[in-house]
Amino acid sequence: MTGKTILLVEDNPDDEALTIRALRKAHVSNEVIVARDGAEALDYLFAEGHYQGRNTSVQPQIVLLDLKLPKIDGLQVLERIRADKRTELIPVVILTTSKEEKDLISGYRLGANSYVAKPVDFVEFTDAVKNLGMYWLLINERPPLKGP
Repeated sequence: MTGKTILLVEDNPDDEALTIRALRKAHVSNEVIVARDGAEALDYLFAEGHYQGRNTSVQPQIVLLDLKLPKIDGLQVLERIRADKRTELIPVVILTTSKEEKDLISGYRLGANSYVAKPVDFVEFTDAVKNLGMYWLLINERPPLKGP
């Protein structure tokens, strides 16, 4: 699936491995790009820093975004994604352990497409990731993104 990458923004190595394992178990074979903090996620999306020169006309099909991140938190990342014409239409699913109402409300106010609290149980988590993959990668029609 050309261009249908997943940007996983996750600082916890265990949650990263669990998410990738759940995606593979759900037969989601899309390339997964991992950013381990908010700054790295923004660098990837806007072709800065380590990703300088990356073709920004090819953006991820979906961003799976944790909220509690080092350097730049997830809500700030979401705000930057929605503020830029190049990325404003990318679906962003907040995938977090936070069940705080203020995070939920802030996420939606800033333009999250969905908010999923990570289940602790692996089977439940695998089911949640499978459903995310099925909907956002196979069923949902995303508007075309324009590069700079």
